[in-house]
Amino acid sequence: MLLTTYGRSSGFCVDPIEKKPLNQFYPGSSVLSFGTAGCNLSCKFCQNWDISRSRDMDRLMDEASPAKVADAAVTLGCKSVAFTYNDPVIFAEYAMDIADACRARGVQSVAVTAGYMHAEPRREFFAKMDAANVDLKAFTEEFYYKECGGRLSSVLETLEYLVKETGVWIEVTTLLIPGKNDSIEEIDAECAWIARHLGRNVPLHFTAFHPDWKMADIEATPPATLARARRIAQKHGLNYVYTGNVHDAEGGTTYCPHCGKEVIVRDWYQIRTYSLDDGGACSFCRHPLDGRYQKFEKPFGPRRIPVRLAQVSR
Repeated sequence: MLLTTYGRSSGFCVDPIEKKPLNQFYPGSSVLSFGTAGCNLSCKFCQNWDISRSRDMDRLMDEASPAKVADAAVTLGCKSVAFTYNDPVIFAEYAMDIADACRARGVQSVAVTAGYMHAEPRREFFAKMDAANVDLKAFTEEFYYKECGGRLSSVLETLEYLVKETGVWIEVTTLLIPGKNDSIEEIDAECAWIARHLGRNVPLHFTAFHPDWKMADIEATPPATLARARRIAQKHGLNYVYTGNVHDAEGGTTYCPHCGKEVIVRDWYQIRTYSLDDGGACSFCRHPLDGRYQKFEKPFGPRRIPVRLAQVSR
């Protein structure tokens, strides 16, 4: 069997790591992001449907070997490379080879994924990754079956595996769709499960839906829905809960779980204040925060910079 997308991409961009979203994985750093074409799920609300549903090889506009991707990340000053836009399960062999090349160059590898994988490829794939944002699309089997063509139980297995059996840094994202997966009962059940099975220190992002693909007739998620979901998560003791796709300073800020002080204040993808030491300890009470940290310098900011790897030279 031949992976026809090997070495080809739908495009490369330099993004803030917070856009993945990863708020506690080298905050303020930049990431070289790319995807290919296709997906192993068929979500009716896909925000990247022109890529994930494409079978047209002309969508693949840029080419690069694994070594070239790693070299480009170094040249562009990126801390990490992210496999995103469509699920990296679709191009796992290519992503894994890039991750090996990146590790040799001191560059981190990030998977933005729905977590819908069988056990054996999951073990091999995530052995190469340093971080992942897993898209937990809802918390009912009915939603996964009707709206995504998948199974919730398989994603929950992946989440437990990642947290309990790997060293991969994990953050979880749920896109709240009005009338589909945003009920108080469903959010409460999801947060209770996360607290019980993954622990209180796995960051959880609630993000706003915008009408797209086959759900263009559904309204955007009201900010009040995101705020309510965040309160429910906090009620279950989750220490790091965020909102996304909206301007919400409170929902974008990282708080110290020990003293409650603001330690990373964000406006969208822009870091306004940063109060952690190089190892990620709170500057106010010295409590270590969960995540991956380094010396904080000038943050990359909210920019999104498209790049052509053929034009990136060392």
